[in-house]
Amino acid sequence: MKFYATSVPQALPSWATVISNKAGLIEVEINDEDPGFHSIIEELSTEIEPGIIGVKASDLCQILSIEMIDTNEEN
Repeated sequence: MKFYATSVPQALPSWATVISNKAGLIEVEINDEDPGFHSIIEELSTEIEPGIIGVKASDLCQILSIEMIDTNEEN
């Protein structure tokens, strides 16, 4: 799984790696098979829609102190 962010903390968990940092766009890759990542996912899981359990990207980014780019924002 990958995130594109405008800022990330210097110390990321072992399951998160900065792949590139070009023109202020930081590409972060998440090893979604890592047990540490699974424990965070279990902690953040909520019912997103009736009958659908998942994790909101904004919640994951907040816990990691990652500022994610919102591609839905209008300029």
